[in-house]
Amino acid sequence: MIDIHCHILAEVDDGPKSWDVAEEMCRMAVADGIEHIVATPHANDRYAYDREFLSRVLDYLRQRIGQAPRLSLGCDFHLSYENLQDVMLFPDRYTIEGSRYLLAELSNYSVPVQIEEHFSKLIEKGLTPVITHPERNPIMQKTPQRILQWVELGCVIQVTGSAFTGRWGEAAWQTAQWLLKRDAVHVLASDGHDTKNRPPVLSAARAAAAEICGKEIALALVDGNPRAIVSGQPLPYFPNPVMKS
Repeated sequence: MIDIHCHILAEVDDGPKSWDVAEEMCRMAVADGIEHIVATPHANDRYAYDREFLSRVLDYLRQRIGQAPRLSLGCDFHLSYENLQDVMLFPDRYTIEGSRYLLAELSNYSVPVQIEEHFSKLIEKGLTPVITHPERNPIMQKTPQRILQWVELGCVIQVTGSAFTGRWGEAAWQTAQWLLKRDAVHVLASDGHDTKNRPPVLSAARAAAAEICGKEIALALVDGNPRAIVSGQPLPYFPNPVMKS
């Protein structure tokens, strides 16, 4: 399995508070069957994102853990006006290393009226927005049909694995299932932050998703599709969403 969304770097955002915890998270991930983690520090109004500095921090973690898991650098990119202006000028500053995929996080409090226009501009720039954990967003929980429209634009949908195991509550669980049943989930990721409350594991989520969509699709969500993303390739599993109520 490959985890494209994980806060694995210590002391840079709200992820692990120490390097010992970061190391333990890596060991947990490997034990769960995860071979590759994309480190995704936040870029938002609380945490500045300095790619050069974070690359050095990632190298430090590599030195501590050795060969496994493999590590790449990405970004948990908040869709703020300032960030959107900057990514149009410097797209490689924020994309998943070696690719044109951009993890894009919506605000919990408002979704811009022109959000589709923003996504279209990113796509025109050659970027593929990977919309992170929409199932946890209280606005999207009430209007999940909009997510299907974003898929039709060409956006990728990443659901938090633990949403399928109940970690994020009833509304997130229901929305995650709603999206999966409509062929509108492309990647499961851990969004790991620590070893206890938000661990970097995916096997339980893969099993829960398989109960809904079958083992083949569940495997695509944790292996085939994220492997394509870190390789900078088109997704092998990207069906047209089922536009039913």
